[in-house]
Order: sequence, then C-alpha cells, then structure tokens
Amino acid sequence: MHETGHEITPWTITNDRGLEIFGNTHTPESPTACAMILHGFKGYKDYGFIPVLASMLADAGVLVHRFNFSCSGMTNELSTFARPDLFAMDTWTRQVDDVRCVVRAIRSGELAGTGLPLTLIGHSRGGATAILAGGRHAEELKLAGIATINAVDRCCTLSEEAQQELLGFGHMFTQSARTKQQLRINSTWLREQLDDPDAHDVCALAARTGVAMLVMHGDKDKAVDLGCGHNIAKSSGTPLHVIEGADHVLNTPNPADFALEPSPQLMFVLTNIRELLLQSPK
Repeated sequence: MHETGHEITPWTITNDRGLEIFGNTHTPESPTACAMILHGFKGYKDYGFIPVLASMLADAGVLVHRFNFSCSGMTNELSTFARPDLFAMDTWTRQVDDVRCVVRAIRSGELAGTGLPLTLIGHSRGGATAILAGGRHAEELKLAGIATINAVDRCCTLSEEAQQELLGFGHMFTQSARTKQQLRINSTWLREQLDDPDAHDVCALAARTGVAMLVMHGDKDKAVDLGCGHNIAKSSGTPLHVIEGADHVLNTPNPADFALEPSPQLMFVLTNIRELLLQSPK
C-alpha cells in the first residue's frame, strides 16, 4: 500500500446539530501545511482517488483530513449508505457547517493541524461546498487556499419543472449506481437555495474567498462539464488547469488499488495542489 511514510488515524466528532462526522487524518512526521478533502454527491471519504491523494499529500509533508459530511448517509461501513435517513436531510448549508465544525476542531486542537496553513480541496459538489464555505465565512475560516477538482459551478441544475415537482411532493429520489439504493432527497435542499440565492451563488462566492485558488477540471469529465471549470476560474480570477484525459474520478477505480501506480491525471492534480500549498501564506 502507498501509506508507508505517515500515520493514518480514524476520528469522530459531533457537529452543532448533534450528528457525527467520521474522518481519517494522514499525519506525516513534520507537516508544513494542513488540508481537508471534501467529497462530492453520493461520495465519501474512502471513495476512489480520495485516500490515494490524501496519502500522497501526506508523504509530501501535508497533514490531511478526509471526512464524510454528516448527512452523506455514509459511515465507516463502506458497502452501503447505512444512514439514508441522514442523506435525505442534506443541504448545502449543512455541508458548509460541517466544514466549519472540522476547521474549529483543528484550530482548537481537537484534531491535528493547529497553527498550520489550511487549504480546502473539494471534488465535484465538494468543490462547490469549499467555495461556499470560503466565500460565506472568509473571516472565520481564515483559509490559505481552495483547490477544486471537477467542481460544479451552481448548486442546483434541476429544471424549473423538476423543481416544482420536488417542492410539490416534498421529496425526490436518486439511485446510487454503486449500491443500487434509492436515496431520498427532501425538498429542504431546494427550499434553502430559493430562500437565500446569494448564499448559494458559487461563482459570486468564488470571487469573495480572498484566498489562493486552484481550479482543475478534466477534459473527459462526462458528469460535470468542463465549462463549469471555466466559469469558476473566470469568477475567481485564476487560470483553469485542464486535466488532460481525466474523467470525473481522475481515472481511478473505486475502491482504489494501492498496488497500482496512480493515474497520470491524479499525479497532475497532486503536483498542482503541492504547488498551491507551497505558495500559500505560511
């Protein structure tokens, strides 16, 4: 396995709503920076490239926290969404608040990384969550940087008709391709956005983070269009780093095979994130 030069420690903390956040910390001997990896929709901390990226960053001297959002529906039981009831309750603000909770735990010493410059790394919807958190709570979080990987550029892509159906029925369902479970999404997910559109404007908030931004997007991503990367990059005033040949999950299987060499696309992401961390304020 790749995790040879650092320790991996599981942890659980409780957020302000009394829900558990499950995480793992990759701790190198003398870390120079700290990073949090945020997963995407129907994702989790152990998905595909996430533990591989965390491992490689740790071997490069970065202390890394990867964790499940409290309403991801996932626990440490990887074969299923063990808490579909929580998945149904998820909203963008719940995810942002989880980010704030983990940051507070780091700053207070409950989790490792106190005193280190902190960067958020978000994949897919996790990239949007990183931007929402950084844009809404810049003064509180005091981030060193934000890196996005194949991120969405808007919080809702439902058609007007689909939105009205969700509001009318009070819920909708989405199937997990991985577990085949039918997962419920409550209308609170949409109502929150309609009630406060400014707080869910990904591109506008990208311009307000006030931190170093790294925007990366695969040119073979069939799940999130490359145009999303262009829009986020333009809004944040930073160049788009196109990941040549990269699909949505950086050409990495789930679960990852640590016996294999990382994909060139994942190595591209690693190299660029390391450069971001080096240029971030110490």
